[in-house]
Amino acid sequence: MGVERWRRALPAAATALVVLGAAGCVGTPGAPEKPAGRPPASVAPSVARVCAKPAAGPTKAPAGAVKVDPAVVGDLAAQTRSHPAVTTFWLRPGKHRLEPDRYSQVVPKKGNRYLGAPGAVLDGRKTNQYAFGGRAGDVTIRHLTVQGFVAPHDEGVVNHDSADGWVIEHTTIQHNSGAGLMAGSRQRVRASCLRGNGQYGMNAYKDDGPLRDLVVEGNEVVANNRDDWERRRPGCGCTGGVKFWAVDGAQVRGNWVHGNRGAGLWADTNNNDFRIEDNVLEANDGAALIYEASYNAVIRKNAIRRNNWVEGRKNADRGDSFPFATVYLSESGGEPRIEARTDKIEIYRNVLENNWSGITLWENADRFCNSPANTSSGDCTLLVRDTDRCARPAIATAPLYADCRWKTQRVDIHHNRFVLDESVVECTVKCGRMAVLANYGTYPDWSPYQGERVAEAITHKQHNRWHDNVYLGPWTFVAHDPSRVLDFGQWQSAPYRQDTDSTLDPRAGG
Repeated sequence: MGVERWRRALPAAATALVVLGAAGCVGTPGAPEKPAGRPPASVAPSVARVCAKPAAGPTKAPAGAVKVDPAVVGDLAAQTRSHPAVTTFWLRPGKHRLEPDRYSQVVPKKGNRYLGAPGAVLDGRKTNQYAFGGRAGDVTIRHLTVQGFVAPHDEGVVNHDSADGWVIEHTTIQHNSGAGLMAGSRQRVRASCLRGNGQYGMNAYKDDGPLRDLVVEGNEVVANNRDDWERRRPGCGCTGGVKFWAVDGAQVRGNWVHGNRGAGLWADTNNNDFRIEDNVLEANDGAALIYEASYNAVIRKNAIRRNNWVEGRKNADRGDSFPFATVYLSESGGEPRIEARTDKIEIYRNVLENNWSGITLWENADRFCNSPANTSSGDCTLLVRDTDRCARPAIATAPLYADCRWKTQRVDIHHNRFVLDESVVECTVKCGRMAVLANYGTYPDWSPYQGERVAEAITHKQHNRWHDNVYLGPWTFVAHDPSRVLDFGQWQSAPYRQDTDSTLDPRAGG
């Protein structure tokens, strides 16, 4: 799996949450939106500074809680084994340790609660792979620091087995290998610090069933992918602050996602029905947000600044003409036939300031179900569950011709503010682009999408629209394919007719 570039088209609710601020509060799901109005001059959600100022846990054990002694190695796991479900455990101040076997871990029972006193740390000592695992649901972890575990690549330390209904609040998960945290359905991750983990802060992946109704709210996600997995495994698409896989229904709001190596937030393959709002996404090496091979989302009222400087500059320096973007939609769009709170991807009332480029809508002509060029190996769209159906001759006719593709369609980009000061970004070329494009289809030889069919569709026929935006700075626009670089007048004129009622001041800086 992983993000598709055009050059790869050939085979190969807790209290004390610091969340919503001046950008506005979250409305009732499904309620009609008020008119968007003028693009905001600024977006200023309160920054979730939970790593520097974590909320303190209870100084005394709650009534009926089991007290866990840091002086006894393995006490937390042993106490969990010897007590029934729905038990509360209070971890005394100090450094708690598991038995020294690498597979030693805490296996909670249904409804267990783990509360850390101020200064309570569960330390894997670079020996244990997992902190909390097992299939028990409705487990709560609060006010605890979890650090020093060595989960393997693509695996996680907390909720290792992606059990459902877990609540992670006011918890610091830091300096672990792999992912700090995995996710299950109905998981709530609030007001927590996901910092300095080797691969992801959180990997929202569940291999044995659907992952639905995920809330990620008021967290600080910083400096993850410490082990630089894209360098170790080029093209793996396996890095960033938070990665989402096949999540149906997610609220991602009020988070501060910053300083991650790679993308900040990355939704990859058959995600649906996301609300990404009131976040501050800044200074990530790669894109602030990637939404890939996925469906139906609202992306609104986010402050997005100083992202993609490292990866954007690297690609420009090597002469790559692809418009690498800060918000990147790859084979993703609105689909009314898939149930969600919206039937499009709507991007509005965001401020993007001094990033390396803006928004790119991309569709790889050679990526579809059953194609060898589909990096989401074995996966098909949510409209065609049986990959083998996407074969000739049926794929060349309706409905499979349309349904075997993840399509970038029904994307509505409006009432945003795009600011670029080249002196801040320290660039003069390729850093101020907005784009809608595809590659020339070539592969495989039985593909019905060869030639310019997909490029024509994404550019002119799939209802992708910019309007009512404000641009400050030297912006250019790319349409159809990487060679078609347009000025603002050409972008607004036939045949593209984009950015109706938008304004551009090329003299303005930051």
